[in-house]
Amino acid sequence: MGDAASVADRHLMAAERRPAVGPIAGSDGFAVLLLIVTPVLFAANQLTARVVDGAVPPITLAVGRWTCTFLILLPLVGRPLWAARAELAREWGRLAILGGLGMGLCGAPVYIAGQTTTATNMGLLYALSPILILGLAAAIWRHRITARQALGALLAFAGVIVIVTKGDLGRLLSLSFIPGDLWVLLAVLSWSLYSVLLRLWPSPLPLMVRFAAIVLAGVVVSLPCAIAELMLDGVILGDGPRLTMSAFGYMAFLGLVPGFGAYSCYGKLVALKGPAWAGLMLYLGPLYNGVLGYLLLAEQPGFYHLWGSVLILPGLYFSTARPGV
Repeated sequence: MGDAASVADRHLMAAERRPAVGPIAGSDGFAVLLLIVTPVLFAANQLTARVVDGAVPPITLAVGRWTCTFLILLPLVGRPLWAARAELAREWGRLAILGGLGMGLCGAPVYIAGQTTTATNMGLLYALSPILILGLAAAIWRHRITARQALGALLAFAGVIVIVTKGDLGRLLSLSFIPGDLWVLLAVLSWSLYSVLLRLWPSPLPLMVRFAAIVLAGVVVSLPCAIAELMLDGVILGDGPRLTMSAFGYMAFLGLVPGFGAYSCYGKLVALKGPAWAGLMLYLGPLYNGVLGYLLLAEQPGFYHLWGSVLILPGLYFSTARPGV
């Protein structure tokens, strides 16, 4: 590990040479398949947040979800995880930050948001991630943002304003927003930073071993907050509501589908093509969330969703696609 700094430098130089979005070659078929499937797995998280609707404490739900994910991973990576314990000790600080962002700040806010906003809103707001990833990459890697990308970012931002205000710009003056939308924006920022740091901090650990380590770190970092939440709600040493079997069922589902499934696919996409290219999966996210929210939750789309999409999706294209594509 004495040459870790030089390895990181070479990794960053390679990342800077790699275009944010490249042409799709025949050898990229697996990446394209992941690009199509991964948004469905992520949409399951936002739909479940609506179904749960606060019935399970949000931090507890997030910790339970990632505990289940780790238990699913353990038979697959238990031995190499133990064998890599010295490397894990060296990387623990970075793993804790990644786990806190990707499993903590990106988890519980979504379950809080599900009590006051719709799955459609969540999908559209999560579509901002490629823009934020682009901006963070520019700040960290000094990528130059072109006029086309800046235009795309402005369009996407305008689309978010339309959605958050429900098409009533007077809400900006009165600072009247749906709380759930603001919680989603916090989760989106955390997710974007997680995505960039995942690429910025190279690791000799195999992909699945590193993912399991990040999950475990996220559980450890978030567990004290979950215990405090359960104590405040009276679940521990109080007369509050008890966790039901359905609560554990939600945790198991979230751990398997949008936990193990979605993050494994996304991590593979980041490894194959980089965070900006992988972020293009969120083009499909609003469509999946809107359709599934309508079919499964009877969520009725509004005109502000249409106008927000008209601004956000072209904005994403301009910000992430290569000129001439």
